[in-house]
Amino acid sequence: MNDFNRKVEDASARVSQTINEAVERLEKEIPEFIKYLNDDIVPTVRTHSSKALRTASQKLAEFADYMEQQQQKPK
Repeated sequence: MNDFNRKVEDASARVSQTINEAVERLEKEIPEFIKYLNDDIVPTVRTHSSKALRTASQKLAEFADYMEQQQQKPK
């Protein structure tokens, strides 16, 4: 039984060590990831969103013009 307990303790220690290493790595990489999001991703999304809104606005204006033209045609 002691052999089993020792194996469980060893496995538990290895898991704990692996988790601790992963946490340390995440603590180091998360600030870099946040900086990447803020510096690269957010501006790109804003740019593309602005372009999409302008395109949608233009298409809606064209559709409004079309609807007005259809109302003016005699039936």
